Amino acid sequence: MGSGGAVEHGYPHLETVRGAITTLYRRLSYDTVHQFDTSVAPVDVAFCDTDDLHLGAQRVARELVRHFRLPDARLVVGFREMEQAANVELAAGPEYFVELNDRFRRHRRDIGAALAHEIMHVFLHRLDLSFPGTRDNEILTDTATTYLGAGWLLLDAYREDADSSQKLGYLTPEEFGYVLAKRAVLFGEDPSVWFTSPQAYTAYVKGRELARLDERQPPLTAAGWAGRRRYFRDRRHAQDLRPVADAAYSFVPDARGPLRVTFPCPTCHQRIRVPVRGRVRARCALCRTVLECDT
Repeated sequence: MGSGGAVEHGYPHLETVRGAITTLYRRLSYDTVHQFDTSVAPVDVAFCDTDDLHLGAQRVARELVRHFRLPDARLVVGFREMEQAANVELAAGPEYFVELNDRFRRHRRDIGAALAHEIMHVFLHRLDLSFPGTRDNEILTDTATTYLGAGWLLLDAYREDADSSQKLGYLTPEEFGYVLAKRAVLFGEDPSVWFTSPQAYTAYVKGRELARLDERQPPLTAAGWAGRRRYFRDRRHAQDLRPVADAAYSFVPDARGPLRVTFPCPTCHQRIRVPVRGRVRARCALCRTVLECDT
């Protein structure tokens, strides 16, 4: 939890974020991911200053447990002084103890954001799904929370002005926006209407621009003129066995047939391999996205 210090911006964790999205599809499956087609509604996690602190926190926790389809998980929420925003004890269950930073006694509207991240830890723990190292594992948790419908709360907890700042989670605001935009395309949502923080909306718009750029990379037919021109140049070089540098796509010789090109799926980022033979339609086996390509 950042509070008062400088907030990191940009996309320093982008490759880990993309790997986390791929991992979710591989572990959960296409069908399970699509069970989370509706995000947590603001009304379901709203927390007023007049609400009882402990009863309200338990109510929000139950709603998030329901959203993440953990019906037999029971959360006991408490508050104490600590450096981090929150912590969960990942025992065998079904009862889990979550501690929230004492500052949430005064900033109750962000309790849902903190609980969403901690309950996702429980979700991933039950799947026995993790990334090596604390940093990457927390990025996986933030990404999963967002992609499965509760991460807009974490982005909305980001506020920054000339005198103060606050951010929850390990992703930068723009990275949260990027994952939210990926989800928005998948399920036809518009999360921007849920933001109460102007800075969160700005970060979402920036992340959405990068997410849209993923959908316009060659060899996809939606790629722009400059990208297509570079792709055709790189393809000529590959046919002459010259390496391609600084591109998301790469060319692979195939002794049994034509040259092949590999590139990341713009939805789940699993690499797809198709023959180099002009216009082709590819279907990602992992997320089932159908892609129009000009190879």
